[in-house]
Amino acid sequence: MSDSHLTFFSLSSSILALLLIFIFIFKRKQTKPKLNLPPGKMGWPFLGETIGYLKPYSATTIGEFMDQHIARYGKIYKSKLFGEPAIVSADAGLNRFILQNEGKLFECSYPRSIGGILGKWSMLVLVGDMHRDMRAISLNFLSHGRLRTHLLKEVENHTLLVLNSWKHNSTFSAQDEAKRFTFNLMAKHIMSLDPGNVETEKLKEEYVTFMKGVVSAPLNLPGTAYRRALKSRSTILKFIEGKMTERVRKMEEENESLEEDDLLGWVLKHSNLSTEQILDLVLSLLFAGHETSSVAIALAIYFLPGCPQAMEQLREEHSEIARTKKQAGEVELTWDDYKRMEFTQCVVNETLRLGNVVRYLHRKALKDVRYKGYDIPCGWKVLPVIAAVHLDPSLFDQPQQFNPWRWQINGRRGSCSSSNGSSSTINANNNNTTNNLFLPFGGGPRLCAGSELAKLEMAVFIHHLVLNYQWELADSDQPYVYPFVDFPKGLPITVQNHSYLS
Repeated sequence: MSDSHLTFFSLSSSILALLLIFIFIFKRKQTKPKLNLPPGKMGWPFLGETIGYLKPYSATTIGEFMDQHIARYGKIYKSKLFGEPAIVSADAGLNRFILQNEGKLFECSYPRSIGGILGKWSMLVLVGDMHRDMRAISLNFLSHGRLRTHLLKEVENHTLLVLNSWKHNSTFSAQDEAKRFTFNLMAKHIMSLDPGNVETEKLKEEYVTFMKGVVSAPLNLPGTAYRRALKSRSTILKFIEGKMTERVRKMEEENESLEEDDLLGWVLKHSNLSTEQILDLVLSLLFAGHETSSVAIALAIYFLPGCPQAMEQLREEHSEIARTKKQAGEVELTWDDYKRMEFTQCVVNETLRLGNVVRYLHRKALKDVRYKGYDIPCGWKVLPVIAAVHLDPSLFDQPQQFNPWRWQINGRRGSCSSSNGSSSTINANNNNTTNNLFLPFGGGPRLCAGSELAKLEMAVFIHHLVLNYQWELADSDQPYVYPFVDFPKGLPITVQNHSYLS
């Protein structure tokens, strides 16, 4: 056979082989059922629609991006976010379905940059058995009994430490004061650090730098906030590790049982976690316990002056509690006092609903899932948007209005001043209905371990705040999403000392 015939034969064989492969692939595609993805668009290559999704907006709205997409595509739509194809859900039913099927159909899936700065053992990014074990440690330390016997007193002490420092007619950042309260509380609760100490203040400085990096673009380049945050993370972890070493050495030298007054001591005694795991756990709890609670308290300080009737009802409730205690010769708040703060809990709920400290969650599909006729492909990112449900006018009457009475079972009515200065009466929703839609702390197996502590902090802070102070906004400011909720000007307020106890 000549070379030309051999070449022709080889070429023909190659073409035939390629043709057969093409036919096989084509038939395989034909047999594979076509996915019915939700409507939407994928945006730019790699970036997708991430820039538009993360554009800052008022925290009491869902933002222009979400508004436009829901109006165009509905409450469930597809997009490309954080470099991955994604299903975005503003649908209450799908959000609950996602959270209830954690570890079965979906699992936590935060961007790598979050794990890089919080640590691979952070509860925020852990999945499976390791997350369950870490969460169990946190729940044991934040048990109902410990809240009643230990933490309530600590919360009140740290509240008074901050509020008693406020001068009459002084102006300051309410956001900074709320952060001072929650940081001091968590530093004491986690590592027994006393407020005002040199090491506590130094740790706070490093933590502020760390937090700026958490909310910044994940660019690990010289001079960036992210790079500075990584450096602060290293400094904070060395500090925590030093405290661990000090505890263990003291126990060995004095041949005494390790103290369990704080979380660090509890973990060292009751867990088999490695040093790296303990460090990431402590850092993540400091982050979760400080940042979210401080924003929630700042939001309450922001919302209440715009609703005089809510302020009046709060003062009536807390004045009655204080008078009863005075008659009984008691000073410190008790758990029974806390349980009597019924309208306060309505204010807490409404603050969390309208302010939405946690806007959305990061999940991914573990297998192909079908919901309401739509397909969610395995491996796709899934974003349940909690804020979109809390601000949905079909689920909450006048959702942009601050209306604590919507949480009352008896359906009482209250009125608040709206943003344009007019008065509007707001109907209260049925409590049983709203509870199914209200997910400020997430849900399912990843329900926030510190949710009860956060509500306790807010209630105790509000108790002493409304009994002893009047306040007003000293400058125009409002909460924005960056994507974390923050006040651009720090929420400047002017306070006047005023005792509401007769």
